[in-house]
Parts: sequence; structure tokens; C-alpha cells
Amino acid sequence: MSDHIEGRRVLITGATGQVALPVVRALAPANDVFALARFRDPRPVADLEHQGVTCLPVDLADLDLASVPADVDLVLNFAVIKSGRWDVDLRANAEATGLLMAHCASSPAFLHCSSTGVYQPAGHHPLAETDPLGDNHRAIMPTYSISKIAAEAVVRTECRQLGLPTTIARLNVPYGDNGGWPDWHLEMILSGMPVAMSPEHPDLFNPIHEDDIIRMLPALVDAASVPATIVNLGGDETVALDEWCRFLAELVERPVSFDVTEHTISSVTTDNTKRQAIAGDTHVPWRDGFRRMVHARHPELVL
Repeated sequence: MSDHIEGRRVLITGATGQVALPVVRALAPANDVFALARFRDPRPVADLEHQGVTCLPVDLADLDLASVPADVDLVLNFAVIKSGRWDVDLRANAEATGLLMAHCASSPAFLHCSSTGVYQPAGHHPLAETDPLGDNHRAIMPTYSISKIAAEAVVRTECRQLGLPTTIARLNVPYGDNGGWPDWHLEMILSGMPVAMSPEHPDLFNPIHEDDIIRMLPALVDAASVPATIVNLGGDETVALDEWCRFLAELVERPVSFDVTEHTISSVTTDNTKRQAIAGDTHVPWRDGFRRMVHARHPELVL
């Protein structure tokens, strides 16, 4: 199992996103990194170029990869579109991913970032990679789960057709200094807004810190295979949403309230057995990671 990714030409899509941006910054010092994103905000470009990153303004929904280098050693596909429009989201998340794999067919490895939002809701049952798939996120994002399932199907097909070693990593609740779903809850608490909670609460999840995602990337890339390796990517600790919200509220000394509603996501908790065999255990305890996130997002607050 490799400990580092270094000396490679690495193409990273969705490079300005919550999950991918810390990956870009982590890999830039030791690799030749090509960051693909829409770059509608020009500010990240100067910062990334200062770190030696080549920024490629590309909208995958346009299905035009003419400016994207094909001769790369590794593709990390973190791009995701959540427009709520079926044609746009299927085109950008599924069709574009297949075209990207064909474009980079000579790459030694392709990692596709998926989501545990592809699973059929199963209460508090820890979901394994072989469990049934379903429309998990329809209550808040009507196109998300189906377009992510479609993307996985395309990735699995292209992996076989092209002979391109592939890993599909299903993220649970990624978070860190660059934000995440718990950061949304933090902002709601600071604004005095109630946090949505399902009638089946406690709503259990496996938050994973960006440091652990970055640390596990080499092993996940090494696990790429034909047919594709599919693995959950959640933290080792199972945490209730109301528990982490109360912890955040305690940190910032604000009250927290909850709105019990069916218009939210209920439990999606992961069986991490396969990921632990591939990449080991997570290292960042969720309370430590949340404290770091609050400090990074709101350094003006005294915790």
C-alpha cells in the first residue's frame, strides 16, 4: 500500500469544490496537478497557480474535453452537478464522466468520487457496498441519488470496456476546514435557524475529515481494478446529527433547535469493513475535526 502520491501528472475535476480543493492543495507540492473546474470565481485561480497548479476552465456539462490533457498518470474525479434539472445532472454527472474516462483511457488509474446517497434508505443498518441502491436524497435533492447511480453505472461500464483500473469511493459526510454539511449546520445555529431532523431520528452518519480522505487516497488509488473496486468512504465513528449539532452549539455558545420533518435525509451509516482493509482506520476523531472546522470557518469566535 502506497503512503504518498508523488511525481505524477494528476488530473483533478471539481477542483474548487469542498472535497477536491484540499486534495489539490495537498498533491500540488509533489505532483504536476491539472485542476479542472468552471472557475467562475477567478480568485481561486491565482492561489492555485501560485502553488504550481495548472487551472483548466472547463464545464463538464458542455461535454467538451478538447483542452483537457489525456496523457496523465491519475484521474481523481470529484466533479458533481446538483442543479435539480434531470437533463443537466445526468449529462454532467454520468455522460461527462464516461467521456472523461474515454479521453484519459491510457491513465494507469481512475478514482471516481461517488456518494452513500446511492443507497436505499435502511434505517440504522450499516450499509455495505453490496446493499440495495435507491433514491436516498430525493427529499432535498430530487436528481442527486439517481444521477450518482447513473454515473456509477457508466464508470463501471467504461472501466471494463477501456480496461481502465478504477475505484469508486462512496463518500458519507465529508467535512473539514473547507466546510461540509456540518458547516451548514454551524451556520444555521449561528443564524438562529432550526436544523432539520427526520421523524426516524436519531439520524446516524459517519462523518470523515478531509485529512483522512487525503491520507487514504494513495491506498484507494492502489486498489483500482478491472472490474471497478467499490468502497465506502466514511469515518469509523457513527454520530447522530443532533449530537454533532449540540456539540457545535456548545462550542459557539449558542442555542440549537430542531425541526422534525420528512423533507430531509434520514440515517445513512456505513459498514467500513472493506475500506479498513484497503486503507486502514480514520485518524481524526469527529469532535476534534469539528472543533478545527469551527475555528477555520469562524476564527473570530472564541471556542
